[in-house]
Amino acid sequence: MIGMILIPSKTFNRYNFSKPIYLLVAKVKDLLGVFLKKRNSNTFFVLGVLNGLLPCGLVYMAVFGAMASGGATYGALYLVLFGLGTIPLMTVAIYLGNFLKGKARQTILKAIPIFVVFIGLLFVLRGMGLGIKYISPSKMVKEKQVDSKYNCH
Repeated sequence: MIGMILIPSKTFNRYNFSKPIYLLVAKVKDLLGVFLKKRNSNTFFVLGVLNGLLPCGLVYMAVFGAMASGGATYGALYLVLFGLGTIPLMTVAIYLGNFLKGKARQTILKAIPIFVVFIGLLFVLRGMGLGIKYISPSKMVKEKQVDSKYNCH
């Protein structure tokens, strides 16, 4: 994520890393079109799985969060709440995009790479577990506390 922002686009485009990804996305979109036309009970499940394969960083992060939630029920609840939480934001983004013109739109487009680098660096720092409060918490060890009267030796 950080590399895509920091590497100049001319250099990045020279190596054409994205061609296999675009081919995969095109195949997924074709399958989505096929299943949107079908009317059977498995359609919604297959559409959900295929939609999960389309590239979206926030969805991937939500999937990882769901996987780390501790179980299938909690993971499903996590993803349902994530989906419900995106509805207002996506609605605002669509309507706000229609109202923004010229300089305001250009300013936002220029700010996006800065935020991408910032979030990428924050993820790296969080993963390092340096003990910085709220930024890079140290690794939490879950200790099992046992009452001495129930402790069997």
